[in-house]
Amino acid sequence: MEFKHIPVLLDECIQGLNIKPNGIYVDGTAGGAGHSFQIAKRLETGRLIAIDRDPEAIAVARERLYGLNAVVVKDNFSNIDSVLSSLGIEKIDGMLLDIGVSSYQLDNAERGFSYHSDAELDMRMSREGLSARDVVNTYSYSELCRILFEYGEEKYAKSIASGIVKERETKSIETTLELAEIVKANVPQRARREKNPCKKTFQAIRIEVNNELGELSGALDKAFEALNVGGRLCVITFHSLEDRLVKQRFLTFAQGCICPPEFPVCVCGRTPRAKIITKKPIEPTEYELSANQRSHSAKLRIIEKIKD
Repeated sequence: MEFKHIPVLLDECIQGLNIKPNGIYVDGTAGGAGHSFQIAKRLETGRLIAIDRDPEAIAVARERLYGLNAVVVKDNFSNIDSVLSSLGIEKIDGMLLDIGVSSYQLDNAERGFSYHSDAELDMRMSREGLSARDVVNTYSYSELCRILFEYGEEKYAKSIASGIVKERETKSIETTLELAEIVKANVPQRARREKNPCKKTFQAIRIEVNNELGELSGALDKAFEALNVGGRLCVITFHSLEDRLVKQRFLTFAQGCICPPEFPVCVCGRTPRAKIITKKPIEPTEYELSANQRSHSAKLRIIEKIKD
Protein backbone atom coordinates (compact mmCIF):
# COMPACT_ATOMS: atom_id res chain seq x y z
CA MET A 1 0.00 0.00 0.00
CA GLU A 2 1.05 3.61 -0.55
CA PHE A 3 2.84 5.25 2.38
CA LYS A 4 0.43 8.04 3.31
CA HIS A 5 1.01 10.22 6.34
CA ILE A 6 -0.32 13.74 6.81
CA PRO A 7 2.18 15.70 8.91
CA VAL A 8 0.61 17.00 12.10
CA LEU A 9 1.04 20.63 13.22
CA LEU A 10 3.24 21.19 10.17
CA ASP A 11 3.21 25.00 10.04
CA GLU A 12 3.66 25.23 13.80
CA CYS A 13 6.69 22.90 13.67
CA ILE A 14 8.35 24.78 10.83
CA GLN A 15 7.82 28.09 12.61
CA GLY A 16 8.96 26.59 15.91
CA LEU A 17 12.24 25.27 14.49
CA ASN A 18 13.12 28.81 13.34
CA ILE A 19 14.97 27.36 10.35
CA LYS A 20 18.16 29.01 9.11
CA PRO A 21 19.05 28.28 5.45
CA ASN A 22 22.59 27.27 6.46
CA GLY A 23 21.61 25.29 9.56
CA ILE A 24 21.79 21.60 10.36
CA TYR A 25 18.49 20.00 11.37
CA VAL A 26 17.29 16.55 12.37
CA ASP A 27 13.90 14.96 11.87
CA GLY A 28 14.12 12.04 14.29
CA THR A 29 10.86 10.49 13.09
CA ALA A 30 10.93 10.87 9.31
CA GLY A 31 7.90 8.67 8.59
CA GLY A 32 6.45 9.71 5.22
CA ALA A 33 8.89 12.66 5.09
CA GLY A 34 6.10 15.25 5.41
CA HIS A 35 7.91 17.36 7.99
CA SER A 36 11.31 16.42 6.55
CA PHE A 37 10.46 17.69 3.07
CA GLN A 38 9.30 21.06 4.36
CA ILE A 39 12.44 21.45 6.45
CA ALA A 40 14.81 20.39 3.66
CA LYS A 41 13.30 22.65 1.01
CA ARG A 42 14.03 25.67 3.22
CA LEU A 43 17.73 24.86 3.36
CA GLU A 44 20.32 26.35 1.02
CA THR A 45 23.76 25.38 2.27
CA GLY A 46 22.29 23.67 5.33
CA ARG A 47 21.58 19.96 5.81
CA LEU A 48 18.78 17.75 7.08
CA ILE A 49 19.30 14.36 8.72
CA ALA A 50 16.10 12.31 8.52
CA ILE A 51 16.01 9.31 10.85
CA ASP A 52 13.54 6.44 11.15
CA ARG A 53 13.73 2.87 12.41
CA ASP A 54 11.02 1.60 10.06
CA PRO A 55 12.63 0.20 6.87
CA GLU A 56 9.53 1.03 4.83
CA ALA A 57 9.59 4.64 6.02
CA ILE A 58 13.27 4.86 5.12
CA ALA A 59 12.58 3.79 1.53
CA VAL A 60 9.84 6.38 1.17
CA ALA A 61 11.89 9.16 2.76
CA ARG A 62 14.83 8.53 0.44
CA GLU A 63 12.55 8.81 -2.57
CA ARG A 64 10.72 11.93 -1.40
CA LEU A 65 13.87 13.77 -0.26
CA TYR A 66 15.89 12.95 -3.38
CA GLY A 67 17.68 16.01 -4.74
CA LEU A 68 17.39 17.99 -1.50
CA ASN A 69 20.12 18.68 1.05
CA ALA A 70 19.15 15.67 3.11
CA VAL A 71 20.58 12.37 4.25
CA VAL A 72 18.31 9.53 5.38
CA VAL A 73 19.48 7.21 8.17
CA LYS A 74 17.90 3.96 9.37
CA ASP A 75 18.27 4.09 13.13
CA ASN A 76 16.43 4.95 16.32
CA PHE A 77 16.18 8.63 17.24
CA SER A 78 17.47 7.74 20.71
CA ASN A 79 20.83 7.07 19.02
CA ILE A 80 21.05 10.66 17.79
CA ASP A 81 24.50 11.05 19.34
CA SER A 82 26.02 8.13 17.42
CA VAL A 83 24.18 9.08 14.21
CA LEU A 84 25.64 12.58 14.30
CA SER A 85 29.08 11.25 15.18
CA SER A 86 29.03 8.87 12.20
CA LEU A 87 28.26 11.83 9.93
CA GLY A 88 31.01 13.99 11.42
CA ILE A 89 28.51 16.44 12.91
CA GLU A 90 29.14 17.93 16.34
CA LYS A 91 26.21 20.32 16.77
CA ILE A 92 22.78 20.91 15.23
CA ASP A 93 20.45 23.89 14.98
CA GLY A 94 17.20 22.07 15.59
CA MET A 95 15.51 18.71 15.98
CA LEU A 96 11.93 17.54 15.54
CA LEU A 97 10.36 14.47 17.12
CA ASP A 98 6.85 13.36 16.11
CA ILE A 99 6.22 10.59 18.63
CA GLY A 100 3.88 7.68 18.05
CA VAL A 101 2.58 5.50 15.25
CA SER A 102 2.36 6.76 11.68
CA SER A 103 -0.87 6.56 9.68
CA TYR A 104 0.83 4.05 7.38
CA GLN A 105 1.67 1.74 10.26
CA LEU A 106 -1.89 1.93 11.56
CA ASP A 107 -3.52 1.51 8.15
CA ASN A 108 -1.26 -1.31 7.02
CA ALA A 109 -3.07 -4.18 8.75
CA GLU A 110 -0.17 -6.62 8.43
CA ARG A 111 1.94 -4.50 10.78
CA GLY A 112 -0.33 -5.60 13.64
CA PHE A 113 -0.92 -2.19 15.24
CA SER A 114 -4.65 -1.95 14.65
CA TYR A 115 -7.48 -3.60 16.56
CA HIS A 116 -9.84 -2.99 13.62
CA SER A 117 -8.20 -5.49 11.23
CA ASP A 118 -7.06 -9.07 11.71
CA ALA A 119 -3.31 -9.63 11.44
CA GLU A 120 -0.44 -11.29 13.22
CA LEU A 121 0.35 -9.59 16.53
CA ASP A 122 3.48 -7.59 15.71
CA MET A 123 3.58 -3.83 16.47
CA ARG A 124 7.35 -3.57 15.89
CA MET A 125 8.24 -0.23 14.36
CA SER A 126 11.66 -1.56 13.40
CA ARG A 127 10.39 -4.99 12.32
CA GLU A 128 13.06 -6.41 14.61
CA GLY A 129 13.21 -7.77 18.15
CA LEU A 130 10.42 -8.28 20.69
CA SER A 131 6.93 -8.44 19.16
CA ALA A 132 3.44 -7.95 20.58
CA ARG A 133 2.94 -11.70 20.24
CA ASP A 134 5.94 -12.25 22.54
CA VAL A 135 4.57 -9.84 25.13
CA VAL A 136 1.06 -11.29 25.15
CA ASN A 137 2.18 -14.91 25.31
CA THR A 138 5.22 -14.78 27.59
CA TYR A 139 4.78 -11.93 30.07
CA SER A 140 3.56 -12.92 33.52
CA TYR A 141 0.22 -11.78 34.90
CA SER A 142 1.93 -9.14 37.05
CA GLU A 143 4.01 -7.86 34.13
CA LEU A 144 0.92 -7.58 31.95
CA CYS A 145 -0.90 -5.70 34.72
CA ARG A 146 2.00 -3.30 35.05
CA ILE A 147 2.25 -2.34 31.38
CA LEU A 148 -1.52 -2.11 30.91
CA PHE A 149 -1.82 0.16 33.93
CA GLU A 150 1.33 2.24 33.43
CA TYR A 151 1.39 2.58 29.65
CA GLY A 152 -2.31 2.29 28.86
CA GLU A 153 -3.68 3.87 32.03
CA GLU A 154 -6.19 1.03 31.80
CA LYS A 155 -8.43 0.79 34.89
CA TYR A 156 -9.46 -2.77 33.94
CA ALA A 157 -5.81 -3.89 33.68
CA LYS A 158 -6.17 -6.78 36.15
CA SER A 159 -9.23 -8.20 34.46
CA ILE A 160 -7.74 -7.95 30.97
CA ALA A 161 -4.40 -9.44 32.08
CA SER A 162 -6.28 -12.30 33.74
CA GLY A 163 -8.22 -12.92 30.53
CA ILE A 164 -5.02 -13.02 28.49
CA VAL A 165 -3.35 -15.50 30.84
CA LYS A 166 -6.43 -17.72 30.92
CA GLU A 167 -6.79 -17.75 27.12
CA ARG A 168 -3.16 -18.65 26.44
CA GLU A 169 -3.43 -21.68 28.76
CA THR A 170 -5.52 -23.22 26.00
CA LYS A 171 -3.67 -21.86 22.96
CA SER A 172 -1.28 -19.06 22.12
CA ILE A 173 -2.73 -15.70 21.13
CA GLU A 174 -1.61 -15.03 17.57
CA THR A 175 -3.67 -12.22 16.01
CA THR A 176 -4.89 -8.71 16.69
CA LEU A 177 -8.55 -9.65 16.62
CA GLU A 178 -7.97 -12.53 19.03
CA LEU A 179 -6.48 -10.06 21.48
CA ALA A 180 -9.26 -7.55 20.82
CA GLU A 181 -11.92 -10.15 21.64
CA ILE A 182 -10.16 -11.02 24.90
CA VAL A 183 -10.13 -7.34 25.89
CA LYS A 184 -13.81 -6.90 25.07
CA ALA A 185 -14.72 -10.02 27.05
CA ASN A 186 -12.94 -8.75 30.15
CA VAL A 187 -14.29 -5.22 30.54
CA PRO A 188 -17.77 -4.26 31.77
CA GLN A 189 -20.55 -4.02 29.20
CA ARG A 190 -20.88 -0.28 29.75
CA ALA A 191 -17.22 0.17 28.70
CA ARG A 192 -17.92 -1.73 25.48
CA ARG A 193 -20.89 0.54 24.73
CA GLU A 194 -19.07 3.82 25.30
CA LYS A 195 -16.19 3.30 22.86
CA ASN A 196 -13.83 0.62 21.60
CA PRO A 197 -12.22 -0.72 24.80
CA CYS A 198 -9.14 -2.03 22.99
CA LYS A 199 -7.35 1.28 22.48
CA LYS A 200 -5.56 1.44 25.84
CA THR A 201 -4.43 -2.20 25.78
CA PHE A 202 -3.04 -1.94 22.25
CA GLN A 203 -1.33 1.35 23.14
CA ALA A 204 0.27 -0.18 26.23
CA ILE A 205 1.60 -3.23 24.38
CA ARG A 206 2.90 -1.09 21.53
CA ILE A 207 4.78 1.16 23.97
CA GLU A 208 6.32 -1.89 25.64
CA VAL A 209 7.30 -3.54 22.36
CA ASN A 210 9.05 -0.42 21.07
CA ASN A 211 10.33 0.87 24.45
CA GLU A 212 8.79 4.18 23.44
CA LEU A 213 9.10 6.05 26.74
CA GLY A 214 12.65 4.86 27.33
CA GLU A 215 13.70 5.84 23.81
CA LEU A 216 12.02 9.23 24.15
CA SER A 217 13.67 9.93 27.50
CA GLY A 218 17.13 9.16 26.15
CA ALA A 219 16.53 11.12 22.97
CA LEU A 220 15.48 14.28 24.81
CA ASP A 221 18.75 14.42 26.76
CA LYS A 222 20.95 13.61 23.77
CA ALA A 223 19.14 16.00 21.42
CA PHE A 224 19.37 18.88 23.87
CA GLU A 225 23.10 18.30 24.36
CA ALA A 226 23.57 18.28 20.57
CA LEU A 227 21.90 21.67 20.07
CA ASN A 228 23.88 24.79 19.33
CA VAL A 229 23.06 27.76 21.54
CA GLY A 230 19.94 29.21 19.93
CA GLY A 231 18.95 25.81 18.56
CA ARG A 232 15.47 24.44 19.16
CA LEU A 233 13.93 21.09 20.03
CA CYS A 234 10.31 20.52 18.95
CA VAL A 235 8.39 17.47 20.19
CA ILE A 236 4.89 16.34 19.17
CA THR A 237 3.20 13.88 21.51
CA PHE A 238 -0.17 12.11 21.34
CA HIS A 239 -0.91 10.92 24.85
CA SER A 240 -0.45 12.13 28.41
CA LEU A 241 2.47 9.83 29.31
CA GLU A 242 4.64 11.23 26.52
CA ASP A 243 3.54 14.82 27.05
CA ARG A 244 4.22 14.64 30.79
CA LEU A 245 7.72 13.28 30.15
CA VAL A 246 8.52 16.04 27.65
CA LYS A 247 7.08 18.77 29.88
CA GLN A 248 9.06 17.65 32.93
CA ARG A 249 12.32 17.26 30.99
CA PHE A 250 11.95 20.70 29.42
CA LEU A 251 11.40 22.18 32.89
CA THR A 252 14.61 20.50 34.04
CA PHE A 253 16.57 22.01 31.14
CA ALA A 254 15.16 25.45 31.96
CA GLN A 255 15.64 25.20 35.73
CA GLY A 256 18.01 27.60 37.46
CA CYS A 257 19.02 27.50 41.11
CA ILE A 258 18.37 24.19 42.89
CA CYS A 259 19.44 25.29 46.38
CA PRO A 260 17.04 24.45 49.23
CA PRO A 261 14.50 27.27 49.74
CA GLU A 262 15.81 27.97 53.25
CA PHE A 263 19.22 29.04 51.89
CA PRO A 264 19.46 32.86 52.02
CA VAL A 265 21.60 33.02 48.85
CA CYS A 266 22.35 30.68 45.97
CA VAL A 267 25.43 28.51 46.43
CA CYS A 268 24.87 26.01 43.62
CA GLY A 269 25.59 28.50 40.84
CA ARG A 270 23.20 26.77 38.50
CA THR A 271 21.57 28.90 35.80
CA PRO A 272 18.98 27.92 33.17
CA ARG A 273 20.32 26.25 30.05
CA ALA A 274 17.11 26.67 28.08
CA LYS A 275 14.12 28.88 27.45
CA ILE A 276 10.73 27.23 27.09
CA ILE A 277 9.07 28.70 23.99
CA THR A 278 5.67 27.10 24.56
CA LYS A 279 4.38 27.91 28.04
CA LYS A 280 1.39 25.76 27.10
CA PRO A 281 1.52 23.09 24.38
CA ILE A 282 0.38 24.05 20.89
CA GLU A 283 -2.62 22.03 19.75
CA PRO A 284 -4.21 21.59 16.31
CA THR A 285 -6.61 24.22 15.04
CA GLU A 286 -10.24 23.38 14.40
CA TYR A 287 -9.43 23.36 10.70
CA GLU A 288 -6.65 20.80 11.11
CA LEU A 289 -8.80 18.64 13.36
CA SER A 290 -11.52 18.54 10.70
CA ALA A 291 -9.03 17.84 7.90
CA ASN A 292 -6.95 15.24 9.74
CA GLN A 293 -8.72 13.24 12.42
CA ARG A 294 -5.42 11.73 13.56
CA SER A 295 -4.18 15.12 14.70
CA HIS A 296 -6.60 14.77 17.61
CA SER A 297 -4.77 14.88 20.98
CA ALA A 298 -1.51 16.09 19.38
CA LYS A 299 0.51 18.51 21.49
CA LEU A 300 3.64 20.38 20.42
CA ARG A 301 6.20 21.64 22.94
CA ILE A 302 9.24 23.70 21.95
CA ILE A 303 12.39 24.61 23.86
CA GLU A 304 15.41 26.75 22.89
CA LYS A 305 18.92 26.21 24.20
CA ILE A 306 20.41 29.40 25.67
CA LYS A 307 23.59 28.01 27.24
CA ASP A 308 25.88 24.99 26.70
